Amino acid sequence: MQWTYPPIIKVYEALGAVADGRVEVSGNSAKVYSSSGNKFYTVEYDPSAMAIMVNDNGSFYKGYLGYPAIAFLLQIGELPYSPAVAEKLKGIAWKDINQQFKNDFDKTLAYILDAKTPEDRVALAQEAERIDAQLRAHTYNHLGTKTKPPVGY
Repeated sequence: MQWTYPPIIKVYEALGAVADGRVEVSGNSAKVYSSSGNKFYTVEYDPSAMAIMVNDNGSFYKGYLGYPAIAFLLQIGELPYSPAVAEKLKGIAWKDINQQFKNDFDKTLAYILDAKTPEDRVALAQEAERIDAQLRAHTYNHLGTKTKPPVGY
């Protein structure tokens, strides 16, 4: 079974997770901490099979490759990224903002980008689109069976 592609905001969230240092890689697995820091998601990866498993809500309930998996792929260099651009997303309380907008990702992203300079908005959009294109150039399969997301904030 294959993962579907996520909404573009998940690329932004992944960049923020990497910039925040919330991705702890150990071989072909990782713990990716939430923006609140109160829970972590587990990522397992088999590069030879292009198979990955992650237990975030979007992956489990919606079937798309969630931001923790994307953050892992960024961190290990499979999806190259610009650390300077990622830094522009450091320290964002993604969970709080998503809840504020009732998980309307378009509104969340607009809110976050509205706080950036016009130059930063352009740089972020270009980087997110470039990473999204890289992501879509691959087909990622499920690695094993889905596991439920962690509970809590």
